[in-house]
Amino acid sequence: MRSLGRRPESLGRLLGWGCLVLVCCLSFGCSRKAPPPPVPTPPGTPPPIGTQKPYRINGVWYYPIPSAEGYREKGLASWYGRDWHGRLTSNGERYDMYALTAAHKILPMNTHVKVTHLRTGRSIVVRINDRGPFVPGRIIDLSYEAARQLGIQREGVAPVLVEAVRVASPVQVAGGTSWRVDPVRSYREGHFAVQVGSFRDRANAQRLRQVLADHAGGVYIRQVELDAGTFYRVQVGSYRNLDAANETALDLRRRGYGDAFVVAVED
Repeated sequence: MRSLGRRPESLGRLLGWGCLVLVCCLSFGCSRKAPPPPVPTPPGTPPPIGTQKPYRINGVWYYPIPSAEGYREKGLASWYGRDWHGRLTSNGERYDMYALTAAHKILPMNTHVKVTHLRTGRSIVVRINDRGPFVPGRIIDLSYEAARQLGIQREGVAPVLVEAVRVASPVQVAGGTSWRVDPVRSYREGHFAVQVGSFRDRANAQRLRQVLADHAGGVYIRQVELDAGTFYRVQVGSYRNLDAANETALDLRRRGYGDAFVVAVED
């Protein structure tokens, strides 16, 4: 108080800066926008090839599956909300807590799944656009809106049945909403290979190809042009059946090639 009495201009400067900060805060606050809506994806659309790459969380490797055909699993559902609103999800979209989406550890991106609350029988259909949850026992992480519609936003965690679906439409039954669904279309037949490595340097890819030639047949290098540059992918085999490709990937992982995984090949 004493210094302010001796230098009144200090108070004026402080008030001026305070007003400026307040105006800036109000301006930025008013300019915040909700995350842009995700690009709609028709149910049953095959996932982009790039979303199949294995990833590691807390020392544990996860291997996304190329197909959601026949997927059915029971476990615990949780949800995530405001703290993640507007952040990027694993498929590049902005997380919208009010959209019907969910995170799953291995299902292909854009898979539509029916989630049924095993205690109440209530069900919803959501689209997978993120990875998680990485908590033991939990199999799916719902958006806030999905959790609200399923009735678990207060309890936080609930037992559910998760089923992959292709087409879903709401049906009113006895005053409640049920879902009429068709099974997800088969991705089991197609063109698949097993990718073991990806390099910027072709010489490194050639070395891996030579080593693999002793363990597997049909080893080749596929050159891919991406925005980040040219990559040389070492791949094994050419399979028209997903099961055969999965067997080769499993065999290679057992032989020490831990990063081997199945990819869909663009014809």
